[in-house]
Parts: sequence; C-alpha cells; structure tokens
Amino acid sequence: MAVQTISPVILCGGSGTRLWPLSRKTFPKQFSRLFDGETLFQRTVSRVTGDGFARPLLLTHQDFRFIVGEQISVIGCAAERIVVEPEGRNTAPAICLAALMLEERAPGALMLVLPSDHVIRDVGAFREAVWAGVGAAREGALVTFGIRPDRPETGYGYIELPGPARPDAHPKARPFARFIEKPDPARAEEMLASGRFLWNSGMFLFTAKAILAAFEARAPEILAAMRRAAATGGADLDFFRPGAEAYRAAPDISIDYAIMERVTGADSKRVVPVDCGWTDLGSWQTVWREETSDSAGTVAGPGATAIDCAGTLLRSDDPETRLVGIGLKDTIAVATRDAVLVAAMDRAQDVRKAVERLDAEGAAQATEFPRCFRPWGWYETLARGPRFQVKHIVVKPGGLLSLQSHARRSEHWVVVGGAAKATVDGAVREMTENESIYIPIGAVHRLENPGAADLHLIEVQSGAYLGEDDIIRYEDRYARPETETRRRRK
Repeated sequence: MAVQTISPVILCGGSGTRLWPLSRKTFPKQFSRLFDGETLFQRTVSRVTGDGFARPLLLTHQDFRFIVGEQISVIGCAAERIVVEPEGRNTAPAICLAALMLEERAPGALMLVLPSDHVIRDVGAFREAVWAGVGAAREGALVTFGIRPDRPETGYGYIELPGPARPDAHPKARPFARFIEKPDPARAEEMLASGRFLWNSGMFLFTAKAILAAFEARAPEILAAMRRAAATGGADLDFFRPGAEAYRAAPDISIDYAIMERVTGADSKRVVPVDCGWTDLGSWQTVWREETSDSAGTVAGPGATAIDCAGTLLRSDDPETRLVGIGLKDTIAVATRDAVLVAAMDRAQDVRKAVERLDAEGAAQATEFPRCFRPWGWYETLARGPRFQVKHIVVKPGGLLSLQSHARRSEHWVVVGGAAKATVDGAVREMTENESIYIPIGAVHRLENPGAADLHLIEVQSGAYLGEDDIIRYEDRYARPETETRRRRK
C-alpha cells in the first residue's frame, strides 16, 4: 500500500441509547435507516470509498458482525477486515488494535478513524479537510477534526484554539490548546461568542506508528493488552476475533481520555477546522434538525400526522401504527411496534434515563429490538402466552439455519411465502406456500431456503419453556461459538 493511501478505520460497535426506541443494544442507530437511502454506517463507508482510500478496516461487536458484512455487501464495498470485539471497551482499545494490525500489514500506514453514526452533508469539504491533515499526520502529529459551531450546543465536547477560528480558503492543520467537556448552556454561549472553540468531531488522522508510540508513552497497559489480543486471536469465517481474555483486560476508556488529552506540545497534536455539514446524531433533537420541517418547524415522517404542531418531531417506524400529534409544541414523539417515546425537545439528552429505568424494571424494550437479525435473515415475535409463542421468520435466499434440537418445546412451521426445505430427524421435505410441518420436542431439525426469493414462515412454539437458550446446535454454517449457541436461537 502506498504511503499516500489512507486506510479508513470505522468504529461500528457502539450501542447508543439516546435514540431509543429506534436504537437499542441489539440493533443500534448506525445500522438503521434514519433517513432515506443508506444507513448511517453505509454512508460512512461510502464517503471513504474511491481514489486515495484503501479498503476499510471495520471494528464491531460480535453481535453485529453479520449485519456489518451484509450492509457493506449491499452497497458493493469490501472490507480489508472485519474485527469482531468480544466486548465493548470504548474507542482507545479498538483504535490501538487497528493500529497494530495496519502497522504489521503496511508499515507507515495513515489511518483515518471514523465513528459510523455521523451525518456529513458536504462530502467534498470533508475529504478536503482529510487531505489537509495528511502533511501533519505524516510528520507524526495526531490530527483531529473540529467542526465550526453554529449554535451553543451542550451535547458536544469542544476543542479550544489559541485564537479565533477564522474561515480559511483552504483548511489546514493547526495547533490547539485543549479539549473541553460538554458545557452547560451559559458556558456554551460564551464559547460560541469567543470564536475560539470548535466542536470535537471524534474523527482522527495519524500514522499507525505515531499512535502506537503515543500508546507506548501514555497508555502502555492498553498497548500490551492489544498486543496479546492480536497474538491470541484468529480468523473466523470472514472475520478476525482478537483474543477475548486479553481484549477484556484492557481499560474501558476513550481515545480522548487515554491519549489525546495527555499528549502535549504544539507539534504533537493538530486540529483541522472544517465546515462539512457535520452532525453527531446523539439525540432526537439533532435528528429533528437534520430533517426538512414545515413552516412551523415540525417534522412529521411517514406514518405520522401533525395537526397544529410547532417545533415538533413525529415519527412512526411501524407501518401498522399511525402516530398523530395535535397541538404539540417543542415535543418529540417516536413510535415503534413495541414502544413509544414522548419527550420535551429540550430534554432530548435525557432519553438514556428512560432506557436505564426500563432496564432496571426488566423490560425487554430497554435493549431488545422487536426484529432480531441473524446471518440467515431475521425473526420477530407476533404473540406470546404462558405456553406458546408465535414468530414471523424470514430466511434469505440460500439461508440455512443450524441443525438443532429443543429439549422443552415443539414447533409448527407454516410457509406463507417462498420455498422451504425442512429436515426433521433426517427426513427432508420441500414445502411451498400454505404447507406446514411439525417438529416434536427433541427432534433434530433444520430449515433452509432453496429458492430465489425470501422465505416467509410462521412458527408456533408450544411447551413449558420457550426461552432462547433452549437449543442444542449440532452444525452451523456460520461458525457461531458454543457460548453463543447456548443463548441464541437458530
């Protein structure tokens, strides 16, 4: 790889809660279609695809690895490697591991670290800023990108410059004084008025060698843990799994705290001020700002109706649920199939408190998304009772569920669309629409879609226990580890 080529490192393992109920632990916002077209993750990959960029290195949680693989395939992109984290340890360990892998493969590599949940409307300006930071990064500086603020935002961290951030004809890397935590409203007003502060975008550019040297000097415990994780890891299908024990031993800390705030010297770290239409979608209020509103400042998405509302966001992500707002002002109302959020617009940052409360109450809606994605497709529960559960299962063309059995439940499959091949205790049967098959308790069974269209199937479970951990898996095309097979379905 030529030294001038930039290797994107995309962090896509987070599970943000401030866009609940759309974003949850099992299916976070970066994989959702918050806006028309591609998902936030797909948009991030697309903006660093083409001349000057190598194939991206993607770091995600093990629960999302097949989602990541499928979503980049849909947009016609290929990853250099998908690294599967056994546990989220924040950004510092992930970036350190990526740097070790890049430095081994291509010494001197430039790495561009990007979160996967940002909106950037002006891709040209973003790329110009990236190339403006290359010179400083090649000289060994740790380069970050600061967004010129247009409002006194309290949901972002800031970067302080030595003097006012005057607009440039062309962006360039500058020394900066320090990072500032998220301010209160009064302080945010002062910072905006001074002209000396930029929003901290969380995007970085440096050589793998430079950031590894920074870890050696400032966070050697992270570097040691990631070296062990890389050495004890290995390939798993199209993924790389770092050693789980070593990875979990690393501190849970961000790159800002672990490295950037500890690095001193004007030549050691730089910032490139940039105007690129950037937004960190950290709350429903930022989503509302990104959408096109009516003359009263109200956004009513598909499935939502606004009557005499002002400054309000209405959104329904369930096609069967109509959301209607009447006389609302400065309000957020978001509906999914299993949850509804209603909040004052100025309390958007507090949505995480709702998730914490629901989680403490044991509500599945706190973390579980109604539609559960698997490498072969997805399923969702339609109804459940004390001794039964009804699910809608969709299997992609060529999808193959594991060979498995259940100790405490039976299943009845009814094909409602597409073609199915069912195996029950060695007997194979092909089925089409309106045909069904019964799987007794203990029967070893498997489901496959041999057709060219999605297979839609209704599954009725009956038994004393219907938990997801009632499964023994004998064969699995997707090589899911034993710890996963004991707690996951199919």
